Amino acid sequence: MIPWKEIDRAIVPGQKGVVTLLKRDMEFSIRTAETELMNSRVHGSEDALAQLACSRLKQQSGLKILIGGLGMGYTLAEALEQSRSDTHITVSELIPAVVRWNREYLGHLAQMPLNDSRVSVKEEDVAKTIMQKESAWDAILLDVDNGPAGLTRQANDSLYNISGLKTFFLALRSGGIMAVWSSAIDEAFTRRLKKCGFKVEIKTVRARKPGKGSRHTIWLASRP
Repeated sequence: MIPWKEIDRAIVPGQKGVVTLLKRDMEFSIRTAETELMNSRVHGSEDALAQLACSRLKQQSGLKILIGGLGMGYTLAEALEQSRSDTHITVSELIPAVVRWNREYLGHLAQMPLNDSRVSVKEEDVAKTIMQKESAWDAILLDVDNGPAGLTRQANDSLYNISGLKTFFLALRSGGIMAVWSSAIDEAFTRRLKKCGFKVEIKTVRARKPGKGSRHTIWLASRP
């Protein structure tokens, strides 16, 4: 078997942890010391995150979409595919190296989505982005860490607790939707969403296309 080759590594801001970019033949992987976070061959559920959210927006004009977590760009690419020419998408990515990796090594995987004129990038925590203005977003797509049960950064808990979810609720326009990716179901998180006033729908999607791989969870939480 072809061995993995390390391309680069970076420190997670605010933590001692490190994320590493690896390549094996045409396959890429982003990992911590303990686990694989992303793999270029497994992105069906990342695609579904954008598909499910954007389908509920029904191709409205002038949409503003926020994506928390760039990853390998698959969610962004699918959101662009599902959106009109006057949509604007902001990507908040905490780790600057992940943005650089997309520009230097990974962009071709998802057809160079960062080059689209509809996209702007903020190298900051998505929590900081949403606190800047209330009722600003038609959709928020959240793919941060491993979902509500995070792996890489304890500070991400503040995104998924009651206080964080209330901030997301206020950041959405009336009728807006927040889509949250997770590696597993979390009933307590569902209860928190409802407690914060969201109308909640839960979807189980597969990691690979078509219908293969691990089962991941996507919450579709709308602001009435």
